Amino acid sequence: MGAAAKRKKAQRNRDLELSDEISFARFNLYTLGTRLSLARVMAEELSWWADEDEKLIGFVFKDTVDNDYGWQILARDRVNKFRCVKPQVSLRSEAYATVGLRLAIAATLRNDDIDVLGFQGDEPNAPTDVLSVPEGTDLEKLHPYFRELYERPGRAPARAVVGEIGPWLAPADPHFVEEFQFHQFDQRLWELYLWASFRELGFDITQLEAPDFICAAPGIEFAVEATTVAPSQSGALASHPEPRTQEEMQEFLADYMPMKFGTPLTNKLNKVDSEGRHYWEKEETKDKPFVIAVADFHKQAEKQQLGSMTYTQSALWPYLYGHRVEWEMVEGELRSSAVENSIHKYGEKQVPSGFFDLPEAENISAILFSNAGTIAKFDRIGVVAGFAAPRHNYLRFGYRFNPDPNATSGIPFSEDVSDSSYEEGWTDELQIFHNPNARIPLDHNWLTGLAQFYFDSSGNQFSLIPEHHVWSSGTMVLSISGDESSK
Repeated sequence: MGAAAKRKKAQRNRDLELSDEISFARFNLYTLGTRLSLARVMAEELSWWADEDEKLIGFVFKDTVDNDYGWQILARDRVNKFRCVKPQVSLRSEAYATVGLRLAIAATLRNDDIDVLGFQGDEPNAPTDVLSVPEGTDLEKLHPYFRELYERPGRAPARAVVGEIGPWLAPADPHFVEEFQFHQFDQRLWELYLWASFRELGFDITQLEAPDFICAAPGIEFAVEATTVAPSQSGALASHPEPRTQEEMQEFLADYMPMKFGTPLTNKLNKVDSEGRHYWEKEETKDKPFVIAVADFHKQAEKQQLGSMTYTQSALWPYLYGHRVEWEMVEGELRSSAVENSIHKYGEKQVPSGFFDLPEAENISAILFSNAGTIAKFDRIGVVAGFAAPRHNYLRFGYRFNPDPNATSGIPFSEDVSDSSYEEGWTDELQIFHNPNARIPLDHNWLTGLAQFYFDSSGNQFSLIPEHHVWSSGTMVLSISGDESSK
């Protein structure tokens, strides 16, 4: 080998050392808003790479149409989103594409101004950082849960996740940051969670003033309005039952919680804009399935207690369909039947059961629910992506779906989120309840991976539940104190 060839080989080896493979979870967090729905159909991602400082990231893919290979390099744009800056296609093999990507990363680091390389020309003038508190702010005035996210060292993974997602949502709403930090933390975190979940499902998202999202992919388009169950400040429901016994819990879930869910859902059902139009009557939403996404934040977790959202989901089905499910074991076989509810009553207040039977409810295609739109979810996603706080452990416990047809409870689990084998997606806890009376039904084939529920007027019920579905869970964030070297 001649001197020139040796120098070329040595330079090539040095260039290859400038990039390392990163996990899909980490790359996916960086690019959750970048991928277009069509790209997910046309390309299969094979490996993911970055330079040491992660100013450049890239991936190798197989073109599923032409069966050849390619790569892309992404850099941050003016508002800190990762955008494609250099693509290459029509390569003969995965190995050839991988080497090509890594050499291109090295060449880009040498020859380009990385700080402006990703600028696209369509960004706002300044980035929006949802975690940046205005100078001089009295921290005591921040929402207590935002302050938990903002200050606590163990929340570093959640901060990393919110920091990546925030720029995709906040610029569309001038009030987002203020409300997230001061007044409506739960509601805004719920929107962040929904956006991430829809992106994971493969939808392109357009943000509107009302409703919140238009989700689209080849062959489907639907609208989503987000809402939350909040604490009652007055009226009969302001007196919280605080159930302790099994009997008290059953009564709580049979009457109090259906009424709590009913308030935000009927408010959205009946709401009209200044022109008298319901959500589904606007130009952007007309003739599209319309979904209301609801989360329960009416009672937060307290010491040695779980937040209400972990156990109130069982109250939603009876309220929506106007029936409750009763079951018994007969010779080792689980038999269930739907029994009609008439009303839900608590104190002097009562409401009719069966949201989907209300006037105008045929315009609601489905109700989406999750009990996972919390800081804990963002923490776990961040830990899986490699952003765990130093000297902290993250332990998750809860119940997963039990596929046994005779099961009456979920499968308990306890897992170390920091373990390299641990996996979690945004949609693992999502549930969708389809309206049997829907004027425009939502096709369940586009929502595979979610727990989906059906019920008709004849009392027939069925569900489509993936085995990875999580019914409920809690997360412990453990801070490691002391000198580990002395142990």
